[in-house]
Amino acid sequence: MDLVTLAGQLNAATILPETIVIVTLLVVLLADLIQGRQADRWTPYFAIIGLGGAIATMIPLWTQPDTVSFFGSFISDHLSLFFRGLIALSALGTILMSIRYVEQTGSSLGEFMTILLTATVGGMLVAAAQELVFIFVALETLSIASYLLTGYTKRDSRSNEAALKYLLIGAASSAIFLYGSSLLYGLSGGYTQLPQIAQALSSESLGLVIALVFVIAGISFKISAVPFHQWTPDVYEGAPTPVVAFLSVGSKAAGFALAIRFLTLAFPMVTDQWQLIFTVLAILSMILGNVVALAQTSMKRMLAYSSIGQAGFVMIGLVVGTEAGYASMLFYLLVYLFMNLGAFTCVILFSLRTGTDQISEYAGLYQKDPLLTLGLSLCLLSLGGIPPLAGFFGKIYLFWAGWQAGAYGLVLLGLLTSVISIYYYIRVVKMMVVKEPQEMSQAVQNYPEVSWSSFGMRPLQVGLVMMVIATSLAGILANPLFNLVNTAVLDVPQVAHQPTVIEVAYQTLPPAGES
Repeated sequence: MDLVTLAGQLNAATILPETIVIVTLLVVLLADLIQGRQADRWTPYFAIIGLGGAIATMIPLWTQPDTVSFFGSFISDHLSLFFRGLIALSALGTILMSIRYVEQTGSSLGEFMTILLTATVGGMLVAAAQELVFIFVALETLSIASYLLTGYTKRDSRSNEAALKYLLIGAASSAIFLYGSSLLYGLSGGYTQLPQIAQALSSESLGLVIALVFVIAGISFKISAVPFHQWTPDVYEGAPTPVVAFLSVGSKAAGFALAIRFLTLAFPMVTDQWQLIFTVLAILSMILGNVVALAQTSMKRMLAYSSIGQAGFVMIGLVVGTEAGYASMLFYLLVYLFMNLGAFTCVILFSLRTGTDQISEYAGLYQKDPLLTLGLSLCLLSLGGIPPLAGFFGKIYLFWAGWQAGAYGLVLLGLLTSVISIYYYIRVVKMMVVKEPQEMSQAVQNYPEVSWSSFGMRPLQVGLVMMVIATSLAGILANPLFNLVNTAVLDVPQVAHQPTVIEVAYQTLPPAGES
C-alpha cells in the first residue's frame, strides 16, 4: 500500500481540531519544561487561542458531508462535531477560571493545562469514535487525565481522597464497560466497528442483553447517573473547583455522546430494553439528585447532587428516542455548559476571596460584591428553570419532547423535581441578598476589597461575564442554536426524520418586530 492510498484511507483531515489541541498541549508542556513558572504568564492564553482555533476549524468541517476516517474507526458528522465543539468550549471556559485558582494553590499551571488538554482530546475522540478499541482508548485517555486532575492539589488531603475514590470506582467501571465490549466482539464474530456489530447481531439474545447492561453501566458512570453516582459528591467536594467544572460539563458531554453513538449504532435490535433501563436511571437520578441536594451545606456538594439531577433531565431526551428528544437533549447540554460553568466561576471567586464554600457563608454577599451575587443568582435560577433564562427554555423543550412521545410519567416527575430544585437554588439567592447587617456571615464581613488587578483575575472576570450573558440570552436569542442542534440530530442513527419540537416551536413564533 503506497502512502497516497494510506493517506486517503486515513483521511486525517477530519481530526484537525484534535491535532490543534495536541499541538497546543505539546507547546504548553515544552514551555513549562524549559521556562518553568515563567511560562505561566503566557501559556494559558496560548491554550485558549489553541482551543479557539480548534473550534474554528470545525466550521468548514460542518459544511462537508459525513466523513469516515481511520479505516472506519472515526466519523466526522454533525453530531460528533457538535459534541467535540462542546467539550473544547468547556475546556476553554475551565482554563479561564483556573489560572488564578491554580496559581494561588502554588501548583504548576503548565502541568495542570497539559493534563486538562489531554482530557479534552480524549473527550473529543470519544464523541466521534465508532470502533470498540478506539472508543476504549479514547475513554481511558479522558478518564486517566480526569483522575490526575482530581488529585492535582497534592497538599490537600481532600483532593487526594477524592482522586483515590474516583480512581477505584472509575477503574471498576472501565473494567465493566470493557467486559461488555468484549462480549459484543465475541457475539458478533470478531467485529469491532459498531455498524458491523449491529449487522452481525440481527436477533436478540441473552448474551446481547448482558453486554448491553455492562455497556450502560460503564456509560452511566461517566454521566453520574444513579446508582453509579457514588463518586460524584466526594469528588466534587475534594477536587480543585475548576476540575469539578470540567467534569460536570465536558466529561458529562462525552458520556452522553458515547451513549447516543454506541446505543443507537450497536444495539438497534434491543432499543426497547435500553430505553427501559435509561427510564429507570432517569427516574432515580431526578429523585435522588434533587432531594438529597436539599440537605447539603457545601456549595460544591449541592452542585454535585444538582448535576446528578440535571443528568436525569437530559436522559428524558435519550429515553424518548425521537428526533425531537435528541434535539432537545443537545440544546439542554449546550445551555447547561453556560449556566454550570458560570455557577462554578462564581464559586471559585468566592472561595478565592473567603477560603470557604459553605452555603451559610454567602449570607449578605450582595452588599460587598454585587457582580458576583448577580452572576451566581442568574446561573442558579437558570439551573432551576426560571424564565426567561436559558435553563427554562432547555427544560421546556425536553419536557415538550417527552410529552409528545407519550412519556407522561417522566415529564411529570421532571416537573416535580424541577420545583424541588428551585427551592435549594433560591435558598442560596435569598441568603446572598439579605439586607440586615447582623445577618451577614463572618466571611462576608471580612470580605476583601474587590480587585481584578491580580494575575489571573481578569480572565476569571471575562469568563464570568461571558457565561452570565450566555445564560441570560441563550434561551431568548436561540434561533442559531436551534438550527445547530436540528442539523446535528439528523446524524443520529435509527431516527426517522420528523419535525422536531424545536422546529415546531420556532415555526409558531411571530416574526421579529411583531408582538
